[in-house]
Amino acid sequence: MSRPLLKVALVGHVDHGKSTLLGRLLLDTHSLPDGKMKEIKSISKDLGKEAELAYLTDQFREERENNMTIDTTQVFLKTQKAHYVIIDSPGHVEFIKNMLTGATQADAAILIVDVLEGLQEQTRRHAFLIDMLGIKKLIVVFNKMDLVKYEKAAFVEKKAALMKFFRDLNVQPLNVIPVSAKESVNISKKSPQTRWYRGPTLLEALEALAPVVNSSRACLRFPVQDVYEIQGQKILVGQVLSGQVSAGQRVMLLPSMQSAAIRSIEAFGKSPKKAAAGESIGLVLKGSVPVSRGEVIVENKCSLAPTTCFSGNVFWISDLPLKVGAPVTLRCATQELRGRVTGIRNRMNSSTLEVLEANACQLKVNETGAVSFVTEKPAIVEGSGPLNGLGRFVIEQDLRVQGAGIIS
Repeated sequence: MSRPLLKVALVGHVDHGKSTLLGRLLLDTHSLPDGKMKEIKSISKDLGKEAELAYLTDQFREERENNMTIDTTQVFLKTQKAHYVIIDSPGHVEFIKNMLTGATQADAAILIVDVLEGLQEQTRRHAFLIDMLGIKKLIVVFNKMDLVKYEKAAFVEKKAALMKFFRDLNVQPLNVIPVSAKESVNISKKSPQTRWYRGPTLLEALEALAPVVNSSRACLRFPVQDVYEIQGQKILVGQVLSGQVSAGQRVMLLPSMQSAAIRSIEAFGKSPKKAAAGESIGLVLKGSVPVSRGEVIVENKCSLAPTTCFSGNVFWISDLPLKVGAPVTLRCATQELRGRVTGIRNRMNSSTLEVLEANACQLKVNETGAVSFVTEKPAIVEGSGPLNGLGRFVIEQDLRVQGAGIIS
């Protein structure tokens, strides 16, 4: 693939039109398989409805009958300048876990707002989560402009309310765009109905996003996903999170603190001399170096150090509260870390941003807080600089995902 790849989370309040917008993007970029639209028209007829663009991504019958996305959907979108994976996330509060799961994979986000309803509870919560996860590339679209007859005043009023909330979050969206997903206004082409709008279309805004590819000057980060043994040769497989790796390069394995050298790079039957951020590869080390899943390969002179104590901003999604002293399992990149909660500096309402309690003893469902952890074995985490897989984590209890966070 010669064009850059960008993962984009599509988020917002329920019924504000996420799935319809995504369906329109698929149509306008000619990204649909042959015969797909014909299939959707047939399904809509069976349900006694007009052809719904949302059905292009809402795959389950329950979703189509109730006009509500339940699970995250990932679709592939292509333009002349880039390839995209668009992650359509559910907007209903009951499915916040599914939204969070989708958003943790994203490099950028589109926040959709119904211009009639404006800022809603899940709009605020989703915006907060996007910010908490360190996603700085944000595009806002005000949808359903056709229902207000494309009046500038309606757009300006709702935009002002949203920007006030964003100021409290210290968030600055790259673009705020008036659109009608249903009528394809300002999606791929400018519309005479919004002559008062001088900004880009949604597709132009997407194409303007700088691809999330770290430069060769960034530090190497390669978490080991698995170790395969083929014909007596151990191959460490995973994805380069940042920087680049070269055959012959000296590297360090963390947290074991072993020094090693790269014998070769393996990629689908080839042995390239170099690999860069975003590439999934296999590495073969010189000599006999014991390596297991969870190790992170970094540059030989890397300043990153293992630690057993760290803090993170956590969003809690379980009905059972997260309590100080509770045992947890943390997953960060390919690491599985058992530990416990040592403190909760504060807890906040994730929708209103109200601080509910300082030095709290627990976090309740849909609350967020600054949480400290101690782990049984050393962890490799980092919270400064460009966010990568070592800056985000999920929390498990009883083998179920209960929360997610970002290293602070």
